[in-house]
Amino acid sequence: MNKRIVILLVITIISVSLRFWQLGQVPPSPDWDEAALGYNAYSILETGRDEYGTLLPVILRSFDDYKPALYGYLVVSSVALFGLNVWAVRLPSALIGSLTVVMSYFLVIELFRLGGRQKQRKLAYLTAFLLAISPWHLQFSRIAFESNVGLAFNIFALWSFLVGLRKQMFLFVSAIFFALSLYVYQSEKVFVPMLLLVLLIVFFEKLWKIKGKVVLVIGALLISSAPFIYATFSNPDALLRAKGVSVFADQTPFLETTVERLIRDRESGDYLGVVLDNRRVKYSFEFAKGYLSHFDLNWLFIAGDQPRHQPSGFGHLYLMELPFMLAGIYGLVFGNFSRRTKKLIFAWFLITPLPAAFTTGVPHPIRTLNFLPLFQIFTALGLLVFIKTIFNFQFSIFNFKVKYLVFLLSFLFIIFNFLYYFNQYFVQQNYFLSQVWQYGYKEVVVAVEEVQDKYSTIVVTNKPHLDQSYIFFLFYTKYNPAMYQAGGGTVTGGFAETHTGFGKYDFRPINWNEEVKDGSTLYIGRPEDFPGDVKVLKEINFLDGTPAIKIVEG
Repeated sequence: MNKRIVILLVITIISVSLRFWQLGQVPPSPDWDEAALGYNAYSILETGRDEYGTLLPVILRSFDDYKPALYGYLVVSSVALFGLNVWAVRLPSALIGSLTVVMSYFLVIELFRLGGRQKQRKLAYLTAFLLAISPWHLQFSRIAFESNVGLAFNIFALWSFLVGLRKQMFLFVSAIFFALSLYVYQSEKVFVPMLLLVLLIVFFEKLWKIKGKVVLVIGALLISSAPFIYATFSNPDALLRAKGVSVFADQTPFLETTVERLIRDRESGDYLGVVLDNRRVKYSFEFAKGYLSHFDLNWLFIAGDQPRHQPSGFGHLYLMELPFMLAGIYGLVFGNFSRRTKKLIFAWFLITPLPAAFTTGVPHPIRTLNFLPLFQIFTALGLLVFIKTIFNFQFSIFNFKVKYLVFLLSFLFIIFNFLYYFNQYFVQQNYFLSQVWQYGYKEVVVAVEEVQDKYSTIVVTNKPHLDQSYIFFLFYTKYNPAMYQAGGGTVTGGFAETHTGFGKYDFRPINWNEEVKDGSTLYIGRPEDFPGDVKVLKEINFLDGTPAIKIVEG
């Protein structure tokens, strides 16, 4: 077998193994978005409609999130094959994540096509390998996160575009993948148009020579994305999520402070203050702060952010990558590479945080997943420079060549860094972080189904940490979608949407002192929802042993 194929095959096996091993068990439970994607896919499979009864939706309303629906349709296929379960919901993400690693190899080949072939392939192999073991990419390839599919489509689209500069039919393939990206994740609505603008600017001369074909490609892009654009702007609620996470969402406290300062500035004659305390200037500062936060080395390499985005004690990238990444950036700036390659890579790098910079909760690794595989490209470049430099290093102590010691220490640090991550993710995460993964619903449903015939009503709290509890019961009971669409009651309250119930189930806060206790009702709630003298039928603990959920007879 060809040596090149063997190397790529080994990288692919590593990628697939890391993404599929214990896929349904690590993380230990689906979060509410995964449960919603799974049940909506099941509903579409069974009835052709989502949980709200919308026929073949382009946008899923889910928790008033109004997310693009394409990932849900990918889950339809896996649910049809493997049933409604966590593994099936995560399968499309893991599979597409594995393909992304392979495509990153071919993308690097195209990006650096003007370089030497041997060097080009080494860089491509190393980039693909680094992406295969990347904590950032693994985290979101092993969970049903739509952004992972959006990243894949963008890489497919970019590769097709670069190939299309030589073989023009691939430009149409590129247009289709860019359009599909819009159907997957919210941030792509901003990122894709900006990346297309970058491509237009960087490759303007080449595109102008085939402008007739380019017009047709743009037409294909618009036609492919038209249903999504129409669904977005024809529904006044479709932009609720974007508005809800925008830095402009809750203006009152922000503007109150600004107005007070403006009044003081005008009274004191502070004209510089009048300019700086203007709300537009303040918003600009907030945007700049959000943008720059994504280059925070502490966030990238050490602390990360909230626990569902990385295992504890870890950033989004390996610490061992930092020196090589910095060396790679330097090498790309000053190295003998095509100017178009440099412009495209750095423009891509600089526009990636823009969609997230407009939002709250920054820095945000999901909204900026399009940073990949750029960090891996930089790191791979730095590693190649490091290896070449060390090989040429001839300094010896007592006839012992120091370069071997440097190689050994570097190798040991890299292995330690990877094994530490592997342990944190696959071993420690379930024990320490089952709370943040809303663990316990599956165990509750199993217990409830054994006794539910004895009760006329089952009340389930919808207060944190049991938010959106209705979707987990729909998911784990595989409740008939047609029956739910016909009888499920809904009260909408923005992103904290609550469902009054379906069948025997009633989803609402539990106020024990006001509940009617006649023995006909089963209550499912948090330990703090009940006094100490209640009749507890079962108690579910988090994986670290702390109490999670109680099943109580009323």
